[in-house]
Amino acid sequence: MATETLTLGKALTLGLRRALENDPKVIIMGEDVGKLGGVFRITDRLQKDFGENRVIDTPLAESGIIGTAVGLAIRGYRPICEIQFDGFVYPAYDQIVSQVAKMYFRSKGQVKMPIVIRIPFGGGIGAVEHHSESPEAYFAHTAGLKVVACSNPQDAYVMIQQAVQSDDPVVFLEPKRRYHEKGQVETDIDVATAYPLHASRVVRPGNDVTVLAYGPMVRTVLDAATAAEEDGRSLEVIDLRTLSPFDLAPVYDSVRRTGRCVVVHEAPSNVGLGAELAARITENCFYSLESPVLRVTGFDTPYPAARLEEDYLPNLDRVLDAVDRTFGW
Repeated sequence: MATETLTLGKALTLGLRRALENDPKVIIMGEDVGKLGGVFRITDRLQKDFGENRVIDTPLAESGIIGTAVGLAIRGYRPICEIQFDGFVYPAYDQIVSQVAKMYFRSKGQVKMPIVIRIPFGGGIGAVEHHSESPEAYFAHTAGLKVVACSNPQDAYVMIQQAVQSDDPVVFLEPKRRYHEKGQVETDIDVATAYPLHASRVVRPGNDVTVLAYGPMVRTVLDAATAAEEDGRSLEVIDLRTLSPFDLAPVYDSVRRTGRCVVVHEAPSNVGLGAELAARITENCFYSLESPVLRVTGFDTPYPAARLEEDYLPNLDRVLDAVDRTFGW
């Protein structure tokens, strides 16, 4: 078994390289993805090694990027579109919702849309306006789209390749604040038989409270679980990984054992994924719950200026406070 210590960003780069090597129909397109290697250098050196016809620098026009990808997908290609920052995806939203998500159904299954839309998302990097959005609920709400979020280097390496191999359009969310965090990556893994793309995973077993997170918040919740252990509380942490479709069987199993659940995400709480998760858990685990399902989220305001973002983002203290509140019922 070949393993390497890689950052999450470098794991994505290697995964994209493998995708390009394995299928000549795979192409990467986006703003500055070529010579520059992307603003976060995720596509570093790929244009040099695969050429300008496989790794394409596009104009600054997100709608044009996605519209072009639709045409390429119809002709049998597998485009990977990079949206430079989360807040830049909105000009492409019409194409994604009106074309990418609907083409398969509109054609009665005759036209597939094997498009991957990579979006660095979330805050925590001290960025300016439009650079720290959490738009996942928009896409998870849209029928016809698959939505996934990686949280660690191993998943980043495998999940990006699985997304490229999928015949369904996949919105692939990358936690930009975690790009530089390192982990062991099994680089010779067969992605076809690896842990499934649309499956959640228990990343820390526990007995007292089930805590759900995805993307950048998984690390925050794991740190909270370590801190809670010092107070004698055992938190079971589940990395959801897939936001549409949800994989909730492991969640239900966990909540039926612990009787308590906290959902954590950076996006605002209003009509967010936490609300949907709370509703489904309540419907399926009502007689096992010792307290309501609680949410720890960003606030219902536009993302603040960088100097205030640490007051906006869920942190260890807010997670632990919610855990404490689940024992107050």
